Amino acid sequence: MTQSPDISALPQFSQLTIQGEDAEKFLQGQLTCDVTKLGLSYQAAAICNLKGRIEFGIWIKKQAEKHYDVVISSDCADALQSHLKKFGAFSKFDTSESIAIYPCVLADEPTFSHKDDHNTAEDTEDWMACSLATGNYWIVAATQGEFQPQELRLHQRGGMDYDKGCYLGQEVIARIYFKSAPKAFLHYVKGTGDVPAAGDKLDKIQVVNAMANDNGFTALVVARPEHLAESTLSILDLPAALQVDVARPK
Repeated sequence: MTQSPDISALPQFSQLTIQGEDAEKFLQGQLTCDVTKLGLSYQAAAICNLKGRIEFGIWIKKQAEKHYDVVISSDCADALQSHLKKFGAFSKFDTSESIAIYPCVLADEPTFSHKDDHNTAEDTEDWMACSLATGNYWIVAATQGEFQPQELRLHQRGGMDYDKGCYLGQEVIARIYFKSAPKAFLHYVKGTGDVPAAGDKLDKIQVVNAMANDNGFTALVVARPEHLAESTLSILDLPAALQVDVARPK
């Protein structure tokens, strides 16, 4: 089918498969989520660096026993492949080459599809709008290493597990969760003017993702509430589960 001419300027995603005898054990030591609880639906998760910041923002599902499908922004796919080869050198699993997968909205949820019918600019734009409204951020090359998972409310989306044991960056992440809380965290906003790029700073507010609308743009940003109050941005409602305090429940 003929694809929209501007689709190359929109987010693009790749899928790779990790499967083998040690796949679960290896991923359990890498991901913020509990791999043993994964099912056939995509779960947002992350691989962090030793500073506890997200190096790779991913979606992962368990396709079959010892078989996991991982979706990532295409501009981070090669770096993820290198990471897996480095840290998995002594583990028994195979990693496939990356293939294209298309963002779309199914049953009012942002997800991904291999069907060519979903390889359209309209599908991608619908996915972006739905993702922004539901806090389904996507990490691109420009924002690797920029955000701590709790800042992005990943723990409120089931993408973090504080009881599963060690993984990359776990000590820093656990310290923040149990002893303090991020002062800046994820908000859904709208603004006027040009659409900012991922990673851009709007004064003291950092953009995670953004897209154009008729009157300016909507975006996911990480910011302190007081800095948002001082800005010209308008705060929009995220889903109820992402409206609660980012700090650990007392």
